[in-house]
Amino acid sequence: MPETTTAPTGSTGSAPDAPAAAVSGRRRPGPALARLRDFALVPAIIGIAVVGQIVSPIFLQADNIINILQTMSEISLLVLAQTLVLVAGKMDLSLESTFGLAPGVAAWLTVAAGAGHGLGLLDGGWAIPVTLATGVLIGVVNALFIVRFGLNGFVVTLGMLIVLRGLLTGISGGQTFFNLPASMSYLGSALWLGVPASIWICLLLFAAGVVLLGFTRFGRALYAIGGNLDAARAAGIRTTRVLWITLIGASALAALGGLLLSGRLASVAASQGDGAIFTVFAAAVIGGVSLNGGKGTMFGAFTGILLLYMIQNVLTLAGVPAQWIQALNGAIILTALVLSRLTGGRSQE
Repeated sequence: MPETTTAPTGSTGSAPDAPAAAVSGRRRPGPALARLRDFALVPAIIGIAVVGQIVSPIFLQADNIINILQTMSEISLLVLAQTLVLVAGKMDLSLESTFGLAPGVAAWLTVAAGAGHGLGLLDGGWAIPVTLATGVLIGVVNALFIVRFGLNGFVVTLGMLIVLRGLLTGISGGQTFFNLPASMSYLGSALWLGVPASIWICLLLFAAGVVLLGFTRFGRALYAIGGNLDAARAAGIRTTRVLWITLIGASALAALGGLLLSGRLASVAASQGDGAIFTVFAAAVIGGVSLNGGKGTMFGAFTGILLLYMIQNVLTLAGVPAQWIQALNGAIILTALVLSRLTGGRSQE
């Protein structure tokens, strides 16, 4: 019989190695090492902040910091969602298309006909429920293929990415939905206590993710499933239910992220979310989340996406031509991966 998983430890509520070690019989690193891995990117973030201030005196000003946080808040929900899926040993490439299609369907149904490329079939108050329901439906389809029929998650979600992208292009006619109802724009444009609502939502959801992975039975089950599915099942974990909830929840988070972006831009483009999955995987992996499952923390994933957006902001302030930023981002990602490996151990295997 495999050993049962133990409660995770660490100040950030993470246990990146505990379940995997428990189900495989290997000794796990001590709590001090687990906490060290959580903070592996903090020195890099501080370093980028110093470089940014040298490049431009406005980098550390409140307006610029809020701009960075708001710009990353929408994509960060994709990172949060992908982290949950990766920790469980699965993969969801379709999140970027859900990010665009879910608010696209809401706009299609609620935007007045002839005034923004919509059909005007539903009242504007239905925009948020429709967005989230579309995300849930996509998650159900993914879970059906991956969990119920046992198909490869990478292939399934790659196919779904293409299908969903085609659906968004089809319902929009390749155009941008605009004149969105007020309910669709609110979360992406409102200010709560002088700070954009999307930042509050991002921080609260990541805090909830830290608690979920670090201090709940569900979180321990995710680590155990990602570490060794058969051993987790033998230990009495209801693996099927956990995976269904995870895949559906991840799609709902992607839909919410798309809603935040649509509200901030006051539109839904036919290309919304296109290519975002590369940034999502980069942030997660840089933050210490293993592509093989069973390892990673929410705090690490958050520092990963924060580091990437800080670097992008520094490059913009430095006047680097836009056509070079993507190439430099790729080089920086590779460098950050090496540094993360050196400071955080063999977490990417």
